Amino acid sequence: MPNIVILASGSGSNAQRIAEFFSGDDRVHIPLILSNNPRAYVLERAQSLGIPARVFSREEFYAPGSIVSLLQEQNADWIVLAGFLWKVPDALLRAFPGRIINIHPALLPDYGGKGMYGHHVHEAVLRDGRPQSGITIHYVNEQYDAGEVILQARCPVLPSDTPDSLAARVHTLEYAFYPVALQWCFFGSNQS
Repeated sequence: MPNIVILASGSGSNAQRIAEFFSGDDRVHIPLILSNNPRAYVLERAQSLGIPARVFSREEFYAPGSIVSLLQEQNADWIVLAGFLWKVPDALLRAFPGRIINIHPALLPDYGGKGMYGHHVHEAVLRDGRPQSGITIHYVNEQYDAGEVILQARCPVLPSDTPDSLAARVHTLEYAFYPVALQWCFFGSNQS
């Protein structure tokens, strides 16, 4: 049974969608949701879902062994980033090679990298007049948004779009595809 620890910095809508998706699957357990933001709404979502949550500081996250030890205590098999904004440290990458997954609100490699998150991405897509946007689900490596792509899904960019309307369309893709992509990563393409 895979133990999944979710890291989130903000609202936590993707964390909630993932938890709800796997709630009926006794093969998956989410023992903990972690956040680097003590005011993040994801902490309230975790409480309502009955999942323990913990806040950590920048010092804890980047201290060698601190978060890795916590994750090992939870018997974490996979780390899932759901709107988590800090770069993952090398110690965590080494402890969970090929087992940290992220979602990005654009079609990578475009609109990725440091500072490219949330509305910054949607504003850039609109400013550049792109005909489409979407999501990229990928493994995490040493560089922002540069890990191997697991799945991409696309949506049109409409002439009337604002950053908010484009974000809403992209969120719909996130909610539809992120849990399914995770399921595929955890269990492979043949579901039972």
